[in-house]
Amino acid sequence: MASIAVLDYGIGNLRSAQKALQWVGAEAALTADAEIIERADGVVLPGVGNFGACMNALVRTGLADQARKVAERGQPFLGICVGMQLLYEGSDESPDVPGLGLLPGRIEWLPDTVKRPQMQWNRLACSDHPLLTGLDGAWVYFVHSLAPASDEHVIATTEYGGTVVAATARDNVCATQFHPEKSASAGLALLANFLDMCGEERLG
Repeated sequence: MASIAVLDYGIGNLRSAQKALQWVGAEAALTADAEIIERADGVVLPGVGNFGACMNALVRTGLADQARKVAERGQPFLGICVGMQLLYEGSDESPDVPGLGLLPGRIEWLPDTVKRPQMQWNRLACSDHPLLTGLDGAWVYFVHSLAPASDEHVIATTEYGGTVVAATARDNVCATQFHPEKSASAGLALLANFLDMCGEERLG
């Protein structure tokens, strides 16, 4: 059973991600404890709401530094929704607030030709990545008004007024713009894939 640390920085419904991970067989703990995070087989950073509020809460709780250390140690790391956006250098939603800088580029508003937020099920076009095994063409649930501007490290896209980044990965750091915990069987399959990645890292 993989041990997963869900970073607890007091923003949004973090327990929904924890419960979904438990459903697919993880020993998932909602925590801000550095020792628990370091020992975990994998780490998850969920997020909802405003980029600046989430990033400031990460810094205030000391979890911004912990997140960077997770990336440096090579632990499998999954960002979800705003948790994905926080991995980048910054966001147009909160221009004066720097992100974690674990992925290059910035987060930009979706085009004003579409309704914002995108709040709907939408279909994935996936590349070959372990996180997305079996998910090409799957329908998943999005709630967001911004997305990464860069096409670097993209492993999945969706169409919404043009091509929108749906998932990214760089080394041990991966992320989804959609909500796996709200995406029924497809979302649970993705979380199970993440657990498999954590197990392979632990064994290898």
